[in-house]
Amino acid sequence: MKESGRKQGAASPCAACKLLRRRCAQDCVFAPYFPADEPQKFANVHKVFGASNVNKMLQELPVHQRGDAVSSIVYEANARVRDPVYGCVGAISSLQQQIDALQTQLALTQAEVVHLRVRQTASFPHGFCPTSPSNSGSPTFKLMGSQTMPTFDLDMVVDQASLGEPMWSF
Repeated sequence: MKESGRKQGAASPCAACKLLRRRCAQDCVFAPYFPADEPQKFANVHKVFGASNVNKMLQELPVHQRGDAVSSIVYEANARVRDPVYGCVGAISSLQQQIDALQTQLALTQAEVVHLRVRQTASFPHGFCPTSPSNSGSPTFKLMGSQTMPTFDLDMVVDQASLGEPMWSF
């Protein structure tokens, strides 16, 4: 965060005062947060919230909290310019949908790995699997006591999001 929106020694107005076409006072509440070289930053805030409302919000906050408040206001204003209806909520919703899709993809990939391990283990007699990593920390099967037959802990789960395709959990 810049210390001041004005150049040292010059009376260059901050972006807010420049947009509002007014003289930038020495104690301008906008100057520390809206420097003259970032005019679009204040333009979006002014368009969405209005300069008077932002001024009131900043005046009511302690000085040490104003920087964070301006960051939030700028983020929301930019989101509202991109998506006037949903703003930040639209961005959050989009990210949540991406997370859900990736979790589904991960679950399907894990199910495929389990399926391949089951098939590979079943193709070798007595649970012997020469290509199975013995020190991987996730064995493909457990031997119970002196039995040589592998025991698998698998449950089949139907996921509604993937249109009824079976997913294996372990």
